[in-house]
Amino acid sequence: MGQEPPGREAKLFAPGVVSQEGRYEYGSYFSNNGKEFYYAVIVNGKPQIWVSRLEDTSTSWTDPEVVLASDKYEYNDPFLSPDGKRLFFISDRALDGQGDKKDFDIWYVERKDNGWSEPISSGPAINTDKNEYYMSFTTDGTMYFSSNGEGESPANKNYNIRFAKFSGGQFHPSQKLGDSVNSEYYEADVFVSPDEQYVIFCAERPDGMGQGDLYISFKDEQGQWQKAKNMGKAINTDKYEFCPFVSSDGKYLFFSRDGDVFWISAELIHTLN
Repeated sequence: MGQEPPGREAKLFAPGVVSQEGRYEYGSYFSNNGKEFYYAVIVNGKPQIWVSRLEDTSTSWTDPEVVLASDKYEYNDPFLSPDGKRLFFISDRALDGQGDKKDFDIWYVERKDNGWSEPISSGPAINTDKNEYYMSFTTDGTMYFSSNGEGESPANKNYNIRFAKFSGGQFHPSQKLGDSVNSEYYEADVFVSPDEQYVIFCAERPDGMGQGDLYISFKDEQGQWQKAKNMGKAINTDKYEFCPFVSSDGKYLFFSRDGDVFWISAELIHTLN
């Protein structure tokens, strides 16, 4: 998008284009081929999913267009499946798409020749009668996401990171990561590296630097998740950092902070292992 790439200091991404003053943007995601940029924008109090595309015949990006929006329901946290054929997201829409809103579930739309299908629920292997937030995928299609489904009500703040294997065209019942990642506090907005060697997530913890920080956990040589660590002051502030995403070329880490999208060199990740 014509931006000067960042170093090890976080920079506002595409100011005046994506990150606009007076507008709340978050949950950014680039497709694997780098030609589609999805993000959420709050319009009239309701999050919508927008996309901008790199035109094949030039280096210019299209004006953003709305992918999913509603006066009644919220749509955010966009993320494509590994094959790019499904756009996943979260929404509080009713299962019939008409009734009163409910808890947040993970949904997807399928790519068609003339656009996208109607929203489809990811099903009971993923969704509960509580809230499911923000998903990402390994190369083999395993979904990582967060849920407070083990709590007593959708309002409880004890979200945990979970994963669900994908095979035979469907997701298998999800499993919760251990206490090296999860705690009694809030863990959500998880990005898993495609090779499943690290996860970055948002957590609200007493030892954090602000309202919400990004933490990272790596797998050890035995394939076990190591104790998550705070990603430090290069990213985290006294504000709220969330919605991490690493570009498919492994060069840049994107994240959101208080209504704007930021990016930083992903070299930072390797210094934390």
